[in-house]
Amino acid sequence: MTLFKPVNEKTAKAKVKKIFKNIKKERKIKFIPNFWLSIANDPDTLERTWVTLNQIMKKGALDTLTKELIYIAVSMTNSCEYCIRSHSASAKKKGMSDKMLKELIAVVGMANETNRLVESYQVEVDEFLK
Repeated sequence: MTLFKPVNEKTAKAKVKKIFKNIKKERKIKFIPNFWLSIANDPDTLERTWVTLNQIMKKGALDTLTKELIYIAVSMTNSCEYCIRSHSASAKKKGMSDKMLKELIAVVGMANETNRLVESYQVEVDEFLK
């Protein structure tokens, strides 16, 4: 259940309308996803998130598919269904196969398991890793 009613694209105020228009243009979509409609309740948060997300997710030292895979992995660890689905769809558009997703899920599961074991056993970092 949402805390705030999603902003209606048709009745949005000027700043929000402008950002929504940019989201549709950049993402090549005809509708605004629920995430953006929801955070538009705070236009400053909408703007900051949109600008920063574009800045971080653009091609850099890491290619955009790798960035999407990292985003999916973190979303799995944080149990964010919306983000898992959204970024999986984006990653598929950028070339992720079902085989890649299954392997990613296995890596995320293993990393979480071994991280918990290390923390539970309070394993000291090896000297050669420092």
